[in-house]
Amino acid sequence: MGERTVIPFGPQHPVLPEPIHLDLVLEDEVVIEAIPQIGYVHRGLEKLVEKKDFKQYTYVAERICGICSFMHGMGYCMSVESIMDVEIPARAKFLRTIWAELSRMHSHILWLGLTADAFGFDSLFMHSWRLREQILDIFEQTTGGRVIFSVCDIGGVRKDIDEETLKMIVNVMNSIEKELKGLADVFLNDSTVKSRTIGVGVLSKQQAFDLGAIGPMTRASGNAIDMRTEGYAAYDKLKFEPIIATEGDSYARMVVRIKEIYQSIDLIKQCISIIPEGEIFVKIKGNPNGEYFTRLEQPRGEVIYYVKANGTSFLDRVRVRTPTFANIPALLETLKGCALADVPILILTIDPCISCTER
Repeated sequence: MGERTVIPFGPQHPVLPEPIHLDLVLEDEVVIEAIPQIGYVHRGLEKLVEKKDFKQYTYVAERICGICSFMHGMGYCMSVESIMDVEIPARAKFLRTIWAELSRMHSHILWLGLTADAFGFDSLFMHSWRLREQILDIFEQTTGGRVIFSVCDIGGVRKDIDEETLKMIVNVMNSIEKELKGLADVFLNDSTVKSRTIGVGVLSKQQAFDLGAIGPMTRASGNAIDMRTEGYAAYDKLKFEPIIATEGDSYARMVVRIKEIYQSIDLIKQCISIIPEGEIFVKIKGNPNGEYFTRLEQPRGEVIYYVKANGTSFLDRVRVRTPTFANIPALLETLKGCALADVPILILTIDPCISCTER
C-alpha cells in the first residue's frame, strides 16, 4: 500500500464551474475516498417563507438557480396549486412545458460547453454556448428575461406566446438540431474524449438505484426513471420515452444528455403542433391550507418540492430536494479508484449545480 495523502479539491478550481468542495484521500495518484463538504455558499432561501407571502415566494423559488430557474418556479407553483385544488388552463400547461424543455436544452448545451472546456477544447466550448444563446434569445423574446423569467405564477402563466412566435421557435429548433449534429459528432466520436470517458467512473444499474441517483446519472446506468412520464403539465399529451444507456460510465452520461437535447426539440415541436387556444391564467382566491409533495424532472434529475401551508398568507415550510444533492452519493462512488486527473471530468458528469444544492 502506497502512502496516503488528503488533498482539498475546490471550491475554486480552474476546471470546475461550480464551487464544490471535496477532500480527496489519495494513494499515489489514485483516489481511495472522497469526502464532500456542503454549505460553502449557503443562502437561506427556504427561510424566506417567513418574510415573503406565498405569492411573493414564487419569485424567490425561481432564484434558487439561474439555469433551471423556470422549473423551480414551476415546481413551487404546482405544489401550491395542488394544495388549493386549482386546475390551470390547458394552454398554460403547454406553455409551461415549452419553457421547461427550453430550460432543459439550455442546461444540457451549457453543460456540453463546460465539458468541452474541461477537455481543453475551447473552440467547442464557444460553439456550444453560441447555440445556447439562441435559446436564451427565445426566452428573452417570450418572457422578457434571459436568466430569471417570472412568467410562472400560481394559477397559470403571466405571458402568452403568439402564433407567429411559435412558428419562429419551430424554425430555431430545426436550425439548432442541424447545428447540434456537428457538435455531437465531436463529443461522441473524438478519440481524446473517448479515452477520457469510456470505462471511467462506472456506476452499475444496481449501484445507481441503491444510491438514489437521478436524472441522466441513473438513466445512463440503465434505469428508466423520468418524472415526465408521470404526466404533469402537458407531458401526458406528448409521445416520448426516457433516454437510457446501459454502460454507466462518463461516456454514457454524455450520450444520454446529448440525446435528451434532441428529445427536448421534438417535445417542443409536439407542444407547438397541438397547443390549444384559450386562457393562460385563473385567478386564485383565499390562502392555501395543507401540504403537498411535487416531483418534476429538472435537467439534472428529479426535484422534490414540499410545501406546507396553514391557511394564512405565509407558509409554514418550503423544502426543496435538488438533483445535485441527490447525486452526490453516486458521484462519490464513481470517484473511488479513479485517477486524480479524472476527478474534474467525473464531477462534471453529474452536471453539478451548487446554487441549487445550497439553498
